[in-house]
Amino acid sequence: MTTWRPATLHQIADADELHIAPRNASGLLRRPTTIWVVADGDDLYVRSWRGTEGTWWNAARTTRTGHISAGGAEADVLFAPVDDPAVNDRVDAAYRTKYGRYSGYVEPMVSEAARATTLRLTPQT
Repeated sequence: MTTWRPATLHQIADADELHIAPRNASGLLRRPTTIWVVADGDDLYVRSWRGTEGTWWNAARTTRTGHISAGGAEADVLFAPVDDPAVNDRVDAAYRTKYGRYSGYVEPMVSEAARATTLRLTPQT
């Protein structure tokens, strides 16, 4: 599995917002959506605030590829679903730590509906 270069990982992880553009069924990038991103160790994770109803999430789940930009870094990525409860617990903690100041918004991001949409971002080579 390809890993993030440390500088790129930190640029993205330290950004408050990430622009995510999954590919559509035709292979074209969709219009970017602004979302939150968190890191756990050397991995980056995103979730859909709208749960499985999120349009960008459904495209990412279907095509498993796309493009992200955050903190001055850009990357083509692969999206991998995460169903490991221990990883999801750590991602919950990362969301609470990073975005806790937005209490009205962070709680939906750690709900069961959002946990079901957790995706790991992996750089494409």
